[in-house]
Amino acid sequence: MAAPFIEMRDITKLFAKVVANRRVNLSIGRGEVVALLGENGAGKSTIMKVLYGLYHADSGTILVEGERARIESPKDAMSLGIAMIQQHFSLVGPHTVVENIVLGNVRGIIDARACEGKVRDLAGRYGFDIDPRAIVRELPVGSQQKVEILKALYQDARLIIMDEPTAVLTPQESESLMGFVRAYAEAGNSVVFITHKLKEVMEVADRIVVMRSGEIHGERKREETDERELSSLMIGHELPPLPPSSPAAEGAPVALRLELVNARDRRGVVCLRDLSLSIREGEILGVAGVSGNGQDELCEVVCGSRQASSGSVRLGERDLAGVGIRERIELGIGYVPADRQRDGVVMEMSLAENMILKSSFGKVWRRGPFLDLRRIAASARKAIEDYSIKAPGPEALAKGLSGGNQQKLVVAREVEGSRRLIIFNQPTRGLDLGAIDYVHTTILGEKRKGKAVLLVSTELSEIFALSDKIAVMYKGAIMGIFPKAELSMERIGLLMAGYSGVGA
Repeated sequence: MAAPFIEMRDITKLFAKVVANRRVNLSIGRGEVVALLGENGAGKSTIMKVLYGLYHADSGTILVEGERARIESPKDAMSLGIAMIQQHFSLVGPHTVVENIVLGNVRGIIDARACEGKVRDLAGRYGFDIDPRAIVRELPVGSQQKVEILKALYQDARLIIMDEPTAVLTPQESESLMGFVRAYAEAGNSVVFITHKLKEVMEVADRIVVMRSGEIHGERKREETDERELSSLMIGHELPPLPPSSPAAEGAPVALRLELVNARDRRGVVCLRDLSLSIREGEILGVAGVSGNGQDELCEVVCGSRQASSGSVRLGERDLAGVGIRERIELGIGYVPADRQRDGVVMEMSLAENMILKSSFGKVWRRGPFLDLRRIAASARKAIEDYSIKAPGPEALAKGLSGGNQQKLVVAREVEGSRRLIIFNQPTRGLDLGAIDYVHTTILGEKRKGKAVLLVSTELSEIFALSDKIAVMYKGAIMGIFPKAELSMERIGLLMAGYSGVGA
């Protein structure tokens, strides 16, 4: 029996005293698509970075085609036919497609025409509509990912490792990527697909390897499993279904209304264009779109950290023009930002201090001229219990929490502080299934309390699961607002790519 293309035997990787991978055994056959599935922190990316030479294993061996291999750097991996496409692309924006592809792969006098011809041939072979002379920074995200793939193909890669490859793609771009994966594997090459999306796993993988806490906890052939079993393997137990979402009350008062809002970024470039939307009390408006199309700026205009250059923003009957962030907080607006570590918590502060960050000026936390530390600690202790935050106590520092528990801390503070409107911007980014389920349940709970919810997410499954209405953004404009039942995955994907007037 022929040896697998790649074998990793008893790989252990430590970071100080933290075990990232423990005695991992993994094989990858020729022509096989292996999905590496697991929650954040499960060790998926780490084990692949060991294979690619970005990390060095503390123990264990790697075999390539049955021969022991020494992989000290990505250069060693590439010489063995191993390439890796990471979540954040390593492209040089001002350079052309062909310049990015040959960068580091050619020396001496470069025959530009020959390089361009080879790139064009590779693109044509796999159905990539890419102009080799195009400037990379002017390409959409999906095309930039294809440039990364072409870099691997140019180097004659026989194994491509893809780390969360669909995180920034429209549904159509994701389907195109899946088509490439299948065609590439059918040609006798191999793919490792690192993901936490069960639907993609069931669509493209031949074999699924589930990791948890740095170890392999299960391995299944695609045809022998289902999403429910894989979910249970990932988190160690089955998730209960989300509570049913009640329909938004027709005729409920409008809590938030934006009319013809325009805004500019720090360079003076228009980032929101004539944007209009409204959300009723007890309604969830989901905002879909590829990252970078004005979603962050929309959230900032509503919470007050960015001023609109024209148009109006109203909370109920109150015009928010000239109203600062602190007053908007007092009016009952909560905001869960996309980057919790940058904008949501102060990492060197305790949980108790983080919980009152936005309300420390209130009389409730004061005892005379001083803060009432006992009351603050008691409130934080209650939040830890109510929101299932895994922490030793109110005095624990935020930096000592896992990402999921940091997010729960932010959600707890914003939910407790909001009375009328709460904004969730990418609320489950980087979270494991258990934390995602918790956040989703919380969002639906806020809707049932009658709050208006603005939900921004690049995860379409999340948008469809939670929203009453869906707005689609493209280049700072609203392409349309639809009842959830009127949108198909195909239609929303076209709108996300800028195509208007598409049929249902």
